[in-house]
Amino acid sequence: MARPSRNLLWLALLCAALAFSTCAAAAAAAAGLRLELTHVDAKQNCTTKERMRRATERTHRRLASMAGGGGEASAPIHWNETQYIAEYLIGDPPQQAAAIIDTGSNLIWTQCSTCRANGCFGQDLTFYDPSRSRTAKPVACNDTACLLGSETRCARDGKACAVLTAYGAGAIGGFLGTEVFTFGHGQSSENNVSLAFGCITASRLTPGSLDGASGIIGLGRGKLSLPSQLGDNKFSYCLTPYFSDAANTSTLFVGASAGLSGGGAPATSVPFLKNPDDDPFDSFYYLPLTGITVGTAKLDVPAAAFDLREVAPAKWGGTLIDSGSPFTSLIDVAYQALRDELVRQLGASVVPPPAGAEGLDLCVGGVAPGDAGKLVPPLVLHFGSGGGGGGDVVVPPENYWGPVDDSTACMVVFSSGGPNSTLPLNETTIIGNYMQQDMHLLYDLGQGVLSFQPADCSSV
Repeated sequence: MARPSRNLLWLALLCAALAFSTCAAAAAAAAGLRLELTHVDAKQNCTTKERMRRATERTHRRLASMAGGGGEASAPIHWNETQYIAEYLIGDPPQQAAAIIDTGSNLIWTQCSTCRANGCFGQDLTFYDPSRSRTAKPVACNDTACLLGSETRCARDGKACAVLTAYGAGAIGGFLGTEVFTFGHGQSSENNVSLAFGCITASRLTPGSLDGASGIIGLGRGKLSLPSQLGDNKFSYCLTPYFSDAANTSTLFVGASAGLSGGGAPATSVPFLKNPDDDPFDSFYYLPLTGITVGTAKLDVPAAAFDLREVAPAKWGGTLIDSGSPFTSLIDVAYQALRDELVRQLGASVVPPPAGAEGLDLCVGGVAPGDAGKLVPPLVLHFGSGGGGGGDVVVPPENYWGPVDDSTACMVVFSSGGPNSTLPLNETTIIGNYMQQDMHLLYDLGQGVLSFQPADCSSV
C-alpha cells in the first residue's frame, strides 16, 4: 500500500502511547490454512455510482502513497466497496479481525484496544485487546524481528519495538508483537500460525481508507510480510468481480496450496524485475511491461516509458502490480495514447461523463451495466522477457471500464501524471485490482515469476 516512511513527530506520539510490545521469530504452521472469500456487495446497499466514486478516490490516494518453505495459509477475501478484505481470528481465545490484502506493503497490523481516545479510525469490528489473549507476547527492541524492516525501530524507552508506517492516506504507529493468527474455519492447531504484527495504538488515516477493516495484511517482498514470515515462496489469489450481485466466494492461498486453477485457459508467466538497489525492505512487485495494444492498434509509446529506472535520487519509476490499488494508473504518455486511440475507435459512442462521475473523462453511452464489451475493445499488456520469459496478458473490457449508471460506462484507467503529481508518481504505472478481477494470479517468489490465468474466481 505504501513505501514505509520515518517520521519523528509520529515517533514521539507513539512512544507516549501505551505500549504493547512484542517480537519473536514467527513460526509457520505445518498444515495449510484456508479462509473462504465472500463478495459482500450483495449485502451492501451501495449504488454502482457510489462504488465507482469511492474506488476513484481511493485510487488517487493510493497514487499519492507512491511518492514517498514453511506452512501454508489461505484467507477469505471479499470486495468491500473499494478493497479486497481478508477475515481472520487473532489471539487465544480468538478475537475477530479483518484486513485489506496488500501486495504493495509488508507489515501485518491491526488496531488495538490500547488506542488512545480518538486516536484511531473507526472499524466494523471491536478493537483487538491483547490483555484478553493468552498468546500475546511482549518483545524487546533488541529482538531479531525488530530489525526485519524499515517499519520498526526501538522506542524511546530503549525497550519496546515500535512500529511506524506512512501511507498515502496517512500514518499508523504502535508496537511490534507476536500473536497466534487463525486463518480458516475452526480453531484446530493446523489452522494457526504465530506471526509478528503491528499492534496499532495511534492512526491518522483518511476516513474510509480501510472500508471498515481493522488493518492490513502485507504480501510484499519485505521480511515482515505474510509470505516471508511463513517462509513460503508462493501465494496466489483470484479476485471476484466488483459488480457481481451474487455472494461469490474466492480464496487467498499462501504456501504449498498456492497454484493456478488448472482449467483450460492458458496462463502467461512474467518475470519479476529485481528491486532497486537490491533493497530488502522494498515491498513492490515490478514487472517488465513493454507496450499496450487496444483492439488491434499498438499504442505508439516507447517501451522505455515503462522501464524500472531511477527518476531522481532514491526515487524509482516503473511498472508494478498492486492488490491495494483499485484502478490502474498509466504513465501519462501511455494514458494519453490510450485515450486518443479509444476516442478514435469508439467514435460517436463517446459521451460526456454523467454528473457526479468526477475524475472520469472517457465514457460511452447506450450500454447497459456489464455490456461495455459490446462497444469497447480488449486491452493487451505486452511483457518483455527480462531475461526469463514474458508474453501477453489480455484484459477484457470489463476489467478497465466500469458502469456509472444504467446506460453509461467509463474507462477506469487514470494518468499517473496529473497536475499535482510529483516524482516518482508521474513516472509510475500501477496495475490495480480492478484489472486483476476474474484472473488467477500466482506469485512464485522462488522462481521470480508472476503467472496470469483467466478464471471464474467465484469457483476457485
